[in-house]
Amino acid sequence: MPIDALGQRMGVRVVEATAERVVMTMPVEGNTQPYGLLHGGASCVLAEAVGSVGAALGAPPGRYPVGVDINATHHRGVREGVVTATGTPLHSGRTTATWAVSIRDEQGRLVCSARLTCALVEPRA
Repeated sequence: MPIDALGQRMGVRVVEATAERVVMTMPVEGNTQPYGLLHGGASCVLAEAVGSVGAALGAPPGRYPVGVDINATHHRGVREGVVTATGTPLHSGRTTATWAVSIRDEQGRLVCSARLTCALVEPRA
């Protein structure tokens, strides 16, 4: 599954991708805020990438995901290394999909918990 241009610039890598579970990694370096911590927006980009790929893999034929809601709680700061995001579906329907995403540091500590809801839309002619 390819990563979009933003994800590529941020160093996001796909580790595993199925309709039941998506795992991606992202380096902290290059994705920090001015104080040297992993930027909260970078965590949201990673969470949205995980949830969107999972929603796409589980979408009914002829539909694709468009993010309509994301929320994230940042639990711990990270200054270096790689974070790993793991997502699982909370709801996989005909017109919406919602994914829960946990982002952890290299020690397995929870950095961010997020939830993404996507509308599953049909392409316009």
